Amino acid sequence: MIFGKSVAFDREGLPQVASAAYDSHVFAGAEADFIERLRSGDPEAFDNLITRYSSDIYAVLFRITENAEEAADLTQETFLSALKAIRTFRGESELKTWLFRIAVNHSRNRFRWWKRRKKDATVSLDAPIGDSNATVSELIPGSDVSAEDTVLRHEREAAIRKALLELPEIYREAIVLCDIEGLSYDEIAAALEINIGTVKSRIARGREELRKRLKGF
Repeated sequence: MIFGKSVAFDREGLPQVASAAYDSHVFAGAEADFIERLRSGDPEAFDNLITRYSSDIYAVLFRITENAEEAADLTQETFLSALKAIRTFRGESELKTWLFRIAVNHSRNRFRWWKRRKKDATVSLDAPIGDSNATVSELIPGSDVSAEDTVLRHEREAAIRKALLELPEIYREAIVLCDIEGLSYDEIAAALEINIGTVKSRIARGREELRKRLKGF
């Protein structure tokens, strides 16, 4: 009886499965063609690459740097590097993940440059803390608050910024990619060029460090 139901279900779902498989095949073919055009130096393809992914790349860079000008500069550097390196792209990860990897590497290099010159850095107040469902924004009161609440809000913002600023870069990167950008563990591992176990460890450690630093808020 169970076997019969299984066969009936498969037959009923066959058109949908076939359609999904066809769509996936068409998409894969189109993506392969797009990548080949990029490799051949097609300027229109590269323009499409920027149009498709620039907002995502800028968003993750802004989350990491909390500086609009820095994020814009790094986004430009990311795509310039992508243009130079596209011929080496083997398709082992998605284009977006590959671009994230380039962007993170550029942000690391810029961060080290600023750190050597003892420049101040800021980070996003939207970064998550604690469990994956808890975000920093939940610690901040709404806009309809009293003067006393406003003062408290500024104190909390200062504490959050300090906590995130003190968070090691490797943890902040993992948290931003996972909880804000929504990348899977596999995608984060590819973007950061580390294994999945390390990804999970960095996310867990990062959240725990934030929780400790924000204790009392």
